[in-house]
Amino acid sequence: MFKAFGKSDEKTPAQPENPISEGRGPDPSEAANRVTASALKSLNPRDKDLSDRLELKSRLHEALLERLNLSVIDKVQTEELRREVANLAQAVLAEEKRPMRTEDFKTIVDELMHEVLGYGPLEPLLEDPTVNDILVNGHDQVYVERFGVLEETGVRFRDERHLLRIIDKIVSSIGRRVDESQPWVDARLPDGSRVNAIIRPCSIDGPSLSIRKFSKKPILLDKMVELGSLPEDGAYFLRGLVEARMNILISGGTGSGKTTLLNAMSRSINEKERIVTIEDAAELQLQQDHIVRLETRPANPNGTGAITQRDLVRNALRMRPDRIIVGEVRGAETFDMLQAMNTGHDGSMTTVHANTARDALARVEQMVSMIGLDLPLMAIRSQVASGIDFIVQLSRLADGNRKVMSISEITGMEGETITMQDIYLFRRTGRGDNGEVRGEFVATGMRPKNAAVLEAAGIDLATGNFLNRGSRSA
Repeated sequence: MFKAFGKSDEKTPAQPENPISEGRGPDPSEAANRVTASALKSLNPRDKDLSDRLELKSRLHEALLERLNLSVIDKVQTEELRREVANLAQAVLAEEKRPMRTEDFKTIVDELMHEVLGYGPLEPLLEDPTVNDILVNGHDQVYVERFGVLEETGVRFRDERHLLRIIDKIVSSIGRRVDESQPWVDARLPDGSRVNAIIRPCSIDGPSLSIRKFSKKPILLDKMVELGSLPEDGAYFLRGLVEARMNILISGGTGSGKTTLLNAMSRSINEKERIVTIEDAAELQLQQDHIVRLETRPANPNGTGAITQRDLVRNALRMRPDRIIVGEVRGAETFDMLQAMNTGHDGSMTTVHANTARDALARVEQMVSMIGLDLPLMAIRSQVASGIDFIVQLSRLADGNRKVMSISEITGMEGETITMQDIYLFRRTGRGDNGEVRGEFVATGMRPKNAAVLEAAGIDLATGNFLNRGSRSA
């Protein structure tokens, strides 16, 4: 039986207290920590209790690390580890002659387990299914977003060093690093949640961490209908676009639900098709079996070895994909994505940051121009008009709800202008007593230019507003 405590048989080199700050000179958190310590005297009783609790947990954690055999920690049963952690905590509390209620003791043990096996104070927030975003503005200020509304939490880190250690634990697990030479990093958690961390000197007031969580159970289009994000006939139409292998651009602002919708729509892809996904940080949750997932790689400390989305899109074309899905286009890879859409890879999908469907086209044009080939604007717009079939626009409204605002079809070119028509629109009608945005999602009555292709794929466009409310599941 393995022992979680006691000296390891393996000799390992001593590790710096703060792996992130190694090689950066004096730890920039030291001054801030001294200020924090000197300010404790002026804390009110509630804050003093919190500070005492953090100090206690820190002492217990340090004692735990001194006795923890890291070489076998992964081989120890969780319950056995928990018993030994509880015994250690009990011993330390006895030495300090500090009695503690059973409920408080259990909480302390839970928090120590989070420190050893998880991400410390963040673990309860990561496990909370109602939390969509976790926003750490500093070691003493943590916000979350629930149901589209931001709220401050009581979660605190002991100091900057504690927060830096958690950041290092997150980024090192996927082979990334963050230090003075590269003070920000994009990473992901094992469950696919997207992480961005930035530290001093770029983050003036100390380390900042942003986590965008994703549901462990992907949201289906039917669930989005239930939540009021779009009506049933709109969901049916989106399924039809995917089944008919239309090239789709999903557009929206930050936090509007672009990735969620992309995951939901991807459920309609035929299981027999080969899908290649390309992302900066892998977060798509496609459910098909035949998927190849590709992820970019940042440059190494010497500034070499970077693998960009453009590199991956170009490589994906040699992998015999039926569909290429790019998590989000942000730069020159947009040109290669359009080339793929125009050369037989129908049914491809991607997302872009933009506030309207027309703005999305402008963003795509701008990103194509990043390749530096000095292409005429007319040539770029021609590629866009022939490559993208539909734009789905999303928005997070003032009441926090996320909605599909429009489904628009690109119909071609008139002169130097890309023409498009709205097939569906969300029309706002006012605000409710509780501040909720009221409106209705309506068909415009415009018949899609691609109607023949959609009907050939089995999509019923017989009625003027394309309603077909039979039994359908995402």
